[in-house]
Amino acid sequence: MLHPVGPLPAAVYWRRRVLVLTLTLGVLAGSGWLGVVLIARHRPGTTLAPVAATSSRTAAETPALDQVVPALAGVVTPASVAAPATTTAAPLPGGPCSDAMLRLEVRAPTSASAASRPTFDLVVTNVSAVPCVRAVDKGLQELVLFDTAGNRIWGSNDCSPESSSDRRTLAPGEELRFPVLWSGLTSEPTCTAPRVAPKPGSYVLRGRLETLTGPDTPLTLI
Repeated sequence: MLHPVGPLPAAVYWRRRVLVLTLTLGVLAGSGWLGVVLIARHRPGTTLAPVAATSSRTAAETPALDQVVPALAGVVTPASVAAPATTTAAPLPGGPCSDAMLRLEVRAPTSASAASRPTFDLVVTNVSAVPCVRAVDKGLQELVLFDTAGNRIWGSNDCSPESSSDRRTLAPGEELRFPVLWSGLTSEPTCTAPRVAPKPGSYVLRGRLETLTGPDTPLTLI
């Protein structure tokens, strides 16, 4: 065995033996590695390369933005706070009567003749729950007559303005009545235009007390 015999030189036979030995060792080493892998796969509780693959796949499937910004579901927002209800201060007893605390109306006959010089009443009523004070000077009171087209026909302060200083304390539900006599003639604020009797027809009377204006009251002139 150690001394090869043949027609070729001895070195050739030695190289052949080394090559065969190398191949044999390679086959044995490969078979051993394959056996270790097969044993590891069938052994319970053992995980090899798939773990790394799963981890890399999970990292790849997670968007980059989600890795930086937390999900909205995990953000705790404070409960909504209801705005406090707005309340209106109650009127003080004995204080000034605001327009909201008063009702203004004109009381007049349903129909009248201009020649009869009818009287109209300007009525102020305290509709609040407390007594209050209001200036009711003559110069602050006014009655105005309009036709159905909205044209101004007559005003109680046009040709006979009156001035006075009159402050009244009105109890809850109390009303003040101020009669106004109409001459039955037209007028305008400067009282320079000719004054004539308006034609028969439908009109409205509108009352005012300083900044407070009442609803229109219909009047038929016959």
